[in-house]
Amino acid sequence: MKVLIAVTHLLGTGHLARALTLGRAFAAAGHSVRLASGGMAVAHLDTTGVEMVQLPPLRSDGTDFTRLLTAAGTVADTVYHSERRATLTGLVAAFAPDILITELFPFGRRALRAEFLALLESLRALPVRPAVLASIRDILAPPSKPERAAQAEAMVREHYDAVLVHSDPSVVPLDLSWPVSDGLRSKLRYTGFVAPPAPSPHPEGLGAGEVLVSAGGGPVGRRLFEMALAAAAMDNRRWRLLTRDVAGQVPAHVRVEPPRPDFRAMLAGAAGSVSLCGYNTAMDLLQTGVPAVLVPFDAGGEVEQGLRAQALAGMPGFRIIRDAALSPEAIGEALAAAISDPPRALSVDFDGARHSVEIAVALAEGRT
Repeated sequence: MKVLIAVTHLLGTGHLARALTLGRAFAAAGHSVRLASGGMAVAHLDTTGVEMVQLPPLRSDGTDFTRLLTAAGTVADTVYHSERRATLTGLVAAFAPDILITELFPFGRRALRAEFLALLESLRALPVRPAVLASIRDILAPPSKPERAAQAEAMVREHYDAVLVHSDPSVVPLDLSWPVSDGLRSKLRYTGFVAPPAPSPHPEGLGAGEVLVSAGGGPVGRRLFEMALAAAAMDNRRWRLLTRDVAGQVPAHVRVEPPRPDFRAMLAGAAGSVSLCGYNTAMDLLQTGVPAVLVPFDAGGEVEQGLRAQALAGMPGFRIIRDAALSPEAIGEALAAAISDPPRALSVDFDGARHSVEIAVALAEGRT
């Protein structure tokens, strides 16, 4: 079958990374996959088996997701948005997908509503309408107004066959962050968490015994790295900060380098982790069982990472520091506590990508 995945990451790279994990699962099952990416190009992600189609790229203006900027840093105008819509609808006409997956929309990306609607409307011109699914993570940004939840649900009823919820409801149910009505619940398909296979320790031993500090692949986390660098100066373990930019003197036992594609393998042998609490980072930590200090990103009123951290806070091996309380001393104390309370094996479903493929293919086969 032909699978089209539409995703636009505006700040971090987590949305694109998760969409690519889905795409690789479809490709591994023998399907033809194209992924339309509307965010900035990212070099270090795995695109095996997935044909990437780059839309004219957008990014948010910091945490202002209503103000969208081009790669040049200028505000995207109507012509720019029209070019994006034309690329998307042209892709539908040329590819004629059997399955369409929109990542996050209609539960988010309201600023891109026009292009997602154009994408959905373009399906009417195909000989056979594809199976249409929304793909959402475990935690959504809660709607600021009740009518926004109602609008999203109405969109689901009109255009979508199902909503893939990439979570294990025994760990993080969607109700934790989104009002789920009986009508919406009937459309939900919990897939389990979407994550690549659990990594083995790095073949060259990189990361072994180290404290790894990470913040995903986006332009966030600068304060976390500054505080972590100061914490590392007071600790005798080896630390590795995965960032392109850090201010201050770097001690000899600390290494600073850009984000790496082999990060998960390095994490598998690490002594501890200090990070934000994005979806993919949480999956990596749960799979590897590395003691972790989580500092959920909350700038601009963001609550997603805080809710996820709250769900993980009761598990052994996790310690949470809110950004307002972040300091080198707090990191050191939390890291010591996490390491002294090691994680235990959990019965958590991480096979969400394969389950998503099975659900989508069954829906598409029902249309032929």
